[in-house]
Amino acid sequence: MISLELVAVVLTLFAVYLTARQILWCWPLAMVSVTLYAVVFYQAKLYADMGLQGLYFGLAIYGWWAWRHGGEDHGELQVTLAPTRMRLVLVIIGAGAGILLGQTLNRFTDASLPFMDSALTSFSIVGQWMQTRKLLEAWLVWLGVDVFYVGMFLYKGLYLTAGLYGVFLVLAIMGFLSWRRSMGKTSLRAATLKHQ
Repeated sequence: MISLELVAVVLTLFAVYLTARQILWCWPLAMVSVTLYAVVFYQAKLYADMGLQGLYFGLAIYGWWAWRHGGEDHGELQVTLAPTRMRLVLVIIGAGAGILLGQTLNRFTDASLPFMDSALTSFSIVGQWMQTRKLLEAWLVWLGVDVFYVGMFLYKGLYLTAGLYGVFLVLAIMGFLSWRRSMGKTSLRAATLKHQ
């Protein structure tokens, strides 16, 4: 019998691959995979990550819309860099939310690794939101988060998921390079049109 975790791993890998390639169908596939992962994390008592799947579901709906209509004149969204001020605000939000959620889980639940789980959850939300807006730095957030997720999932005995996050590290590098190249093409196209 195929485990729920294995199905979630395969679907999630495919969704992230499609995201790195900027293929719109990454979002509906993500909706299915995060639903499966909510169950996996509930069973592992990783409640922050379980709740994160609900937020991912909502962000997937938004991302699907934003990639099609969130750009100039309600057109396709292009890859850009986040302004410096936005980066600072997102770091503060991620850290603050991680601390608050960690304290809550530590005090009121039997959560395993409440502070690590909460910090990774908070910064995952930041990274996912950045991805819905096609901000290049989203991939750098994912690189940092994924390194710690691999360790946490190995510790929890979720070996398939740890392997998945190891592959996510590679996909994050691929995504960063691919999005950076597309950003260069967009800038070149805009400059060419400006001079015509």
